[in-house]
Amino acid sequence: MALGEDLQKKLSKKFEPSSFVEMKYKGYDLSFKTDDEGNAVLLFIGKKTEQGTIKGERYGRTLKKDREGKIFKDHWELKGKAT
Repeated sequence: MALGEDLQKKLSKKFEPSSFVEMKYKGYDLSFKTDDEGNAVLLFIGKKTEQGTIKGERYGRTLKKDREGKIFKDHWELKGKAT
């Protein structure tokens, strides 16, 4: 499953720094970790199990910044299955 532009836009917002956020999106369960600036950097998408884990796919985010701190590269990459 590729991450659509709509989902990427939702994940590009700032969240609580250094936290684990859970939400629903178009019938999928999402769980993601944020960095110390509140950017989503690790995403689990799929269906939540009875144990509370996500069974589906895992994505990692690459954020590269210039010297002024402005983001010049923002890329989500499929890392594999999440079980």
